[in-house]
Amino acid sequence: MEKLCILVGTTLGGYAGWALPELCGLGFGWCFAISSVGSIVGVWAGWKLARKLAE
Repeated sequence: MEKLCILVGTTLGGYAGWALPELCGLGFGWCFAISSVGSIVGVWAGWKLARKLAE
């Protein structure tokens, strides 16, 4: 369950991190950088969710 939550968190965080700068008209470099940060946040959020569900 933990791996699934992390996978979903990474996917959603990375997508949100890519879509937001693209909507603002920023270039590829910014989209890539912010997507990376979004993926890291998604890993953390997925891990926290999995721990909460395991309780």
